[in-house]
Amino acid sequence: MKALLFGSIGTLIETSELQRNAFNLAFQAHGLDWHWERTAYRDMLRDAGGADRVMRYADRRGQQVDAARIHQSKSRIFQTALRHGTLPLRPGVIDTMRYAKDTGMTLGFVTTTSRANVEAVLEATARSVPVDLFDIVMTRSDVNQPKPDPACYQQVIAKLELQPADIIAVEDNSDGVTAASTAGLRTIAFMGENTRDHRVPGATAVLTDRLEIDAALLPNYAA
Repeated sequence: MKALLFGSIGTLIETSELQRNAFNLAFQAHGLDWHWERTAYRDMLRDAGGADRVMRYADRRGQQVDAARIHQSKSRIFQTALRHGTLPLRPGVIDTMRYAKDTGMTLGFVTTTSRANVEAVLEATARSVPVDLFDIVMTRSDVNQPKPDPACYQQVIAKLELQPADIIAVEDNSDGVTAASTAGLRTIAFMGENTRDHRVPGATAVLTDRLEIDAALLPNYAA
């Protein structure tokens, strides 16, 4: 294998509950009496897109809201919480990254979330994951189509001049897995605490508690 690509901020740190809380605080800031409970939010995560999620919820309630503005507020709250918090890396992540770098693999972060969110995550994890550890970083500003469209991965494949079979992607949700597998990548679904019961067709392997690369994917892996 020649490249290892992390596909979302949730593959590095567990952010789902932090994001749910940020949504609820944003609703309050916009004068809405909404509150997303954890069980309902888990179901909402089956579909990607924070602003779209807000719009779908408003439609079900028969309300009209500015979903984009609400999502912008949520993102600012989330980024502030990240920068002032102490969220650890998910189990196995740093060992896997070190193995990839030590064996000469290209290490990438390929997401279609905002650059501001990516920068906040990298700042929050800087002690464990120096920014320069990643050889390539892609965000929403670098691609026209969000996941599950495979465009982001197709761009990275072309940029790295590799074959899809030479690349492993790590994703934490069904849309990400769909994007990576459609691009022809071997894909590990490293599901988070709020997505672990979601179906992920197309995943080569499904993990929940610790990131480990199976020997069938990467021979001689020894983290």
